[in-house]
Amino acid sequence: MIVVLVLLVDQILKIWIKTHMALGDEFRVAGNWFIIHFVENNGMAFGFEFAGKYGKIFLSVFRILAVLGIGWYLLKLIKREKISMGFITCVSLIFAGAIGNIIDSAFYGLIFSDSYGQVATLFPAGGGYETFLHGRVVDMFYFPLVEGHYPSWFPFVGGNEFLFFRPVFNVADSAITVGIFSIMLFYRKQFSKLEEGDKTDTHHEALISDSQQ
Repeated sequence: MIVVLVLLVDQILKIWIKTHMALGDEFRVAGNWFIIHFVENNGMAFGFEFAGKYGKIFLSVFRILAVLGIGWYLLKLIKREKISMGFITCVSLIFAGAIGNIIDSAFYGLIFSDSYGQVATLFPAGGGYETFLHGRVVDMFYFPLVEGHYPSWFPFVGGNEFLFFRPVFNVADSAITVGIFSIMLFYRKQFSKLEEGDKTDTHHEALISDSQQ
């Protein structure tokens, strides 16, 4: 249910953005600190880029392999006893977020027209703006919470503009981030319990095998 809910919210919002806004369009949700700002990126979470077409293919394939690994791990967790529901929720958030961005990379180039200077069309007659695995990830959440300039005496960047928080991100990025940080903060001990459980299962299987022989 967590995975389905995150994917629905993520994709519905992205499709709405693509079909109602051109690249660079924005509107303010709450003053100057919460803005819906439409950008697309070829790379990783929070707008970080991964250069070149071959880099894009490598990143997409890596994402797919990572999702398969996370999915296998999630199924393994669900089948175990005495595993915290909170830990399973965190892994589910990471899994859903990874799938959400893969959908953009794999299919958006095929099903949307370009968004440069225009609102994109879903399933355009002339085909999409890119080939399979070369789509761009849609980002929209922008929180420029603090603006200003570095002091002139500050090394290297003195006098330059300062902006926090600069990256633009989406629901999938948020799900991945919340899942990872929650595991780091609250569920680090869960991994040691899983390792102990694996050792117990292996020992139990060995005993059964010996008894059968």
